[in-house]
Amino acid sequence: MNTTFESIHEKDILGKLTCVDRMIFNGYLNRFFGGGMATYLAMQGVLLKDFGRYAEKVTGAIKEHAQKIAADAGRPYIYLRKTMTRARGGSKEDLARKIAERDGIQEGLICILGAVELRNSFDVAGNHETHKLEVRHRIRPCLHLYFYFIHPELGFMHVRLQTWFPFEIQVYVNGREWLCRQLDKRGLGYVRHDNTLLRLEDVAKTQELADTFATQNWPRVLNALARRVNPYLRTILKAQWSGYYWVADECEVATDVMFKNRARLTEVWPDLMAHATRAFSAEDVMRFLGRKLSPNFQGEVVSKTQRRPEGWRVKHRMKRNWIKMYDKWSVLRVETTINNPSEFKVLRVVDTPEGRTRKWKPMGKGVANLWRYLQVGTQANLRYLEALAQVQPTAKAVQELDGLCHGLINNGRRFGRFLPLAAEDTELFKAALAGDHIIHGFRNRNITARLYPAPSTTPEEIKRRCARVSRLIAKLRGHRLIGKVKGSRLYRVSPRGYRLMSAAIRIREADFPAAARMAS
Repeated sequence: MNTTFESIHEKDILGKLTCVDRMIFNGYLNRFFGGGMATYLAMQGVLLKDFGRYAEKVTGAIKEHAQKIAADAGRPYIYLRKTMTRARGGSKEDLARKIAERDGIQEGLICILGAVELRNSFDVAGNHETHKLEVRHRIRPCLHLYFYFIHPELGFMHVRLQTWFPFEIQVYVNGREWLCRQLDKRGLGYVRHDNTLLRLEDVAKTQELADTFATQNWPRVLNALARRVNPYLRTILKAQWSGYYWVADECEVATDVMFKNRARLTEVWPDLMAHATRAFSAEDVMRFLGRKLSPNFQGEVVSKTQRRPEGWRVKHRMKRNWIKMYDKWSVLRVETTINNPSEFKVLRVVDTPEGRTRKWKPMGKGVANLWRYLQVGTQANLRYLEALAQVQPTAKAVQELDGLCHGLINNGRRFGRFLPLAAEDTELFKAALAGDHIIHGFRNRNITARLYPAPSTTPEEIKRRCARVSRLIAKLRGHRLIGKVKGSRLYRVSPRGYRLMSAAIRIREADFPAAARMAS
């Protein structure tokens, strides 16, 4: 589906690709919680007073297993005595990539990194009231192992294993790494820069492949990785204890608009950045992420701009989910990150007194909902791009604004002129460009509600307002700023309308005030 943004910039772009970018899966052994840890220890014949020694023995065995994997593959096992993050000058991922480049690793294990980190875990302590030992769930430091691979299917990735009960696992994959390997298998060409695809031999086929990422048999893939790094998992399964339950802890869905070259992107990039930081309100951000502003909303919506080594980035956050826009060489990227899926809904089969039916329910983190993650992220990105369609380099549009200042005859009907910089006409332009009806279009009542925020007091006033808005809509159509949706009473802004009306608004609200301030 092409967006209006693509139609406007059709001469400058090569295509659009939406795919999962960064993906973090977490695996949990849920039966250890809610009293399950004590039950499991009893099944293994371990007394509570011996839990510490038993857990240390298991941790030691897991560590030895990791060291053996590294030795068998001829790869390094490195214990990190200091915390490694990008904020401190270098991350574990950066270290692993340097090792892979240094040693020419094309496939297989790169290295294993060990680090002590705080994590939710179990311990045994005495209860002062009952005078008995009991299992407690608390945050404590324990050894974590990071297995960095170049996987034959998933590309560069890592698995993080907690070596103390309950042995939580994190699996990091990159959807674009996976996609490149799918393209290689099928002999489809592409040009790649870092983690960005700049050109594609077949955009449509690549999009079809990208859409299948969410429908892979992820439990099978993730369980295979868990068996590889956690030797104690065999003991757990032998005790008829359930295995890992996998969730999508974080998912980034990116839509890349591929410009023909960097110069074409930089022509519009400053205007896009200015519009995103100045024009998008909290209500717009919520709409991008599929929410409506209501009195029941509890949380904050924040927008901020940040300078990165590669360029500028604008980020809008709603609670723990966000949408951001930035440039990657010749690619404009809009990216939605989902950390809290319960803010969105998924269609589920539920039992009711009348029988089984489908209902929209808050979305959980289970990997079975990954298709919905991709759908939600794609829709958010497209809404954002539609909003950016209002932005055009003003120099091109100003030349066409003169035409609006004159009346014209269209299909035998005469239409009056606009005063593009007058307050009354810019308010009309704002109403037509409002984000509420970017996707579906607008009706007379939508424009009326924006031009007349105060409710009318008489039926005559309602009719007068409706008639005036009808004339204004006809005038917008006459100047080809909007078009009628076939077979409906809806109207949509045309590419010409986006270009001219947004330019008029910007000149009135930004350029003229700036010039006045400079003059004063």
